[in-house]
Amino acid sequence: MLDVRRMQVLRAVVTSGSVTAAAAHLGYTPSAVSQQVAALEKEAGIALLERVGRGVQPTAAGRLLTEHAAVISQHVAAAETALADLRAGRTGRLTVRYFASVGPTLLAPALARLRREHPDVTVDPKLTDPNDPLPDVEQGNADLAIVVRRTSDESRPGIRVMHLHDDAYQAVLPTGHPLAGRRMIDLTDLGGEPWVGSEPPGPCLEPIIDACAAAGFSPDFVATSEDYATAQGFVAAGLGISLIPRLGLSTRHPGVTIRPVRRPEPVRAIYAAVREISLEQPALRALLDALMDAAKA
Repeated sequence: MLDVRRMQVLRAVVTSGSVTAAAAHLGYTPSAVSQQVAALEKEAGIALLERVGRGVQPTAAGRLLTEHAAVISQHVAAAETALADLRAGRTGRLTVRYFASVGPTLLAPALARLRREHPDVTVDPKLTDPNDPLPDVEQGNADLAIVVRRTSDESRPGIRVMHLHDDAYQAVLPTGHPLAGRRMIDLTDLGGEPWVGSEPPGPCLEPIIDACAAAGFSPDFVATSEDYATAQGFVAAGLGISLIPRLGLSTRHPGVTIRPVRRPEPVRAIYAAVREISLEQPALRALLDALMDAAKA
């Protein structure tokens, strides 16, 4: 295999016209330059230089390698520039996994800010389930995932999770329901009601089940839906009441009334998950900061 550094020495000799001049430009001794060229000729299996008077000129093979050495030098310079831009956060690509209710409320304003601050960074957001994307981060298929975490969830080696927001569940009642006139609803008051499920099994449903257990009952689900718009439609039709997180109520059905819940208040905890090593990327840190600020807002 040809040594790229020796090719650059050959290029210096050819462009300067002599071993002595090349040595002066490179900061080598003439003997060291001659040794490098001789070693490259051995690798190439053909003569690369021929003497002409007091100088040298390239053979056909020497001209060929000199031309390739110039191309290699250009590519290396381009790589160094691209790497510097990536280190500085001026360019790059971020792959993000998120779930539906945080898309318009947390992710959209964060991405808008990132675009203003880092316009040449490409972001690839992909919708997924709130408890699914962590393996994508672990395996390097995603740079950041927005997930719902439970207090019982174990930490993962090499993964950093940062708290973004505690999203409280609220009671969704049919308009005209006897409890709709209250400003605040105790969870125990919903124990005898038919329920419309708004969450699939997993970390988003568990806060509801645990809170109901703490209030002394298990919810009687008469209908289930895994999207909040349909759950609100079921409630508006009079099938039952529901609990839906605040971030999932950005679009409200006109046929429902929404009230906060207490004693206890079910809450799902939302986190951003990234690989520890990825925190060196300025663009990723900028996205995290934007998500934190969007969550505060």
